[in-house]
This record gives sequence, structure tokens and C-alpha cells, in this order.
Amino acid sequence: MSNSNSGRLVWNHSTHIPGLIPVLERLIGYKGIQTITPAVIGRAKSHRPRLELKISVPIRGGFKIIARAGKTVQEVFILTELNQGELEEAIAQVLKRSKV
Repeated sequence: MSNSNSGRLVWNHSTHIPGLIPVLERLIGYKGIQTITPAVIGRAKSHRPRLELKISVPIRGGFKIIARAGKTVQEVFILTELNQGELEEAIAQVLKRSKV
């Protein structure tokens, strides 16, 4: 992790999945991540007992992530220099730390 190369977390919405913002704040500290933007929030049919983040599709300059907890789903856009494998590893690390 790097403090000098910290990216930024954009707050476009007033509502977020519970527990999502602290995870994104830890993720933004990873070198190579420039911007994280939580986006559209909605309802899912199936239930997830704990917060999950999964890479959905590549976008120009990064990836779209789907965050799920309970029956709530939220899109998150991450602009990064990391490849998909590196981003998946960073997400796994911050989720592992949040399960304490």
C-alpha cells in the first residue's frame, strides 16, 4: 500500500450498501488505484449474508465491480492501472481485513 499515491473516493450518492465505504476507503490506499466511484444501488433476488465485491466487466481505464450484501446490490467503478488479477487480490485483501 502507498500513501503518496493514494487515489480518491467519489461520493455521488447519499446511500451505500452497509459496510461498503470502509472497504472502499481501504482499497483506495492500494498503489495503482486512482478513483473509486460507488454508483447505482438496487435490489437483488438472492440473499448474500456478508459483503461481497466481484469484478463484473472491464471499462475504459479500469473495471466495474458489483458489491452485494443482503438483498442489496451496488455498482462500483474503479479506475486503476492494476490488471484484473491484481485488483481481485487487492479486493480479497481488504475484504479479509473487514471480516474481523
